[in-house]
Amino acid sequence: MDSLHSIMPEHQKGKHLSFEQRVIIQTRLKDGRSIRAIARELCCSPSTISYEVRRGTVTLYRGKQKRYKADHGQSVYQTNRRHCGRKSDFLKKSDFIKYVNKHFFEDNWSLDVCANRCLAVGEFSSDQIVCTRTLYNYVDQGLLAIRNSDLPEKLKRNTKIHRVHKNKKKLGRSIEERPKEINDRKEFGHWECDLVLGHKTRDDQVLLTLSERMSREFLILRIPDKTAASVMSAFQTLHKQYSEHWNEIFKTITTDNGSEFADLSNLEEVSNTLVYYAHPYTSCDKGTVERHNGLIRRFIPKGDYINNYSLQEIIDIETWCNSLPRKILAYHTPDEIFERELDHIYQAA
Repeated sequence: MDSLHSIMPEHQKGKHLSFEQRVIIQTRLKDGRSIRAIARELCCSPSTISYEVRRGTVTLYRGKQKRYKADHGQSVYQTNRRHCGRKSDFLKKSDFIKYVNKHFFEDNWSLDVCANRCLAVGEFSSDQIVCTRTLYNYVDQGLLAIRNSDLPEKLKRNTKIHRVHKNKKKLGRSIEERPKEINDRKEFGHWECDLVLGHKTRDDQVLLTLSERMSREFLILRIPDKTAASVMSAFQTLHKQYSEHWNEIFKTITTDNGSEFADLSNLEEVSNTLVYYAHPYTSCDKGTVERHNGLIRRFIPKGDYINNYSLQEIIDIETWCNSLPRKILAYHTPDEIFERELDHIYQAA
């Protein structure tokens, strides 16, 4: 049979031989065709045919004859396929799985933090753990006590079109005037500021939140309302706390154009702190503090009265945020980075 007139589909590179192609091999070998001739007909490598013949050859007539059989070759192929592929390490890594379950449910760590924090602090070696992607696969396969519904970010991912709106209010310096090197997050002392509302009523308290861009340190200050006077009062208290080191710790503050921050630029009159205002309706201009506000919502859902939460509960939320290992920090915590920078400032004074 001339291969130019073959009705067999052309063999695709990287694809395994089919049973029909194995039948062709058996027939051609019986007709005395060479390995290379069969390979040309099936449009594959001679090595592929050679390996297949070796796998599918059986002995006949009490070992006196060796002959390739298509059905035996297919049987060997199917057996090999059942045993191929990487085997699951789930049972071998039981200690690490217990570690993941403990920190996920007790400390609210993400799966990525669980997979990498233990390496950063030397609690497990790399051959004792599985990677982040594998942990997510275990969740999908139902091997962990963790379910997809327990993962706060996995089910709400959404992409939005980014538009820069022209700033109609002029409360102070625009973020466009902020030095570009601040975007690199290599220098300590640049903060983002926002408010977190509870029930959105006048008789409920609000949370003033600040996040340092390099260390991701997060501060939560409870204030009586969302007025500019309450915001400035909180900053005055914060200014007294850090006193003579304020200018080194709070070099810039970036916030939005809400009326509650209308007086924030007054900080420039009493310190060296520069205040920048983001573009309207552009929360990504201060994405660090927005991301941390989302962490607060794990404990204080939207619509809940903040008055219902004690000061100690607010402090506990702040402590949890600052003790959470972060991938962006090489799985160190914001507190560790923040304390290191404060030590440098105090030693230089």
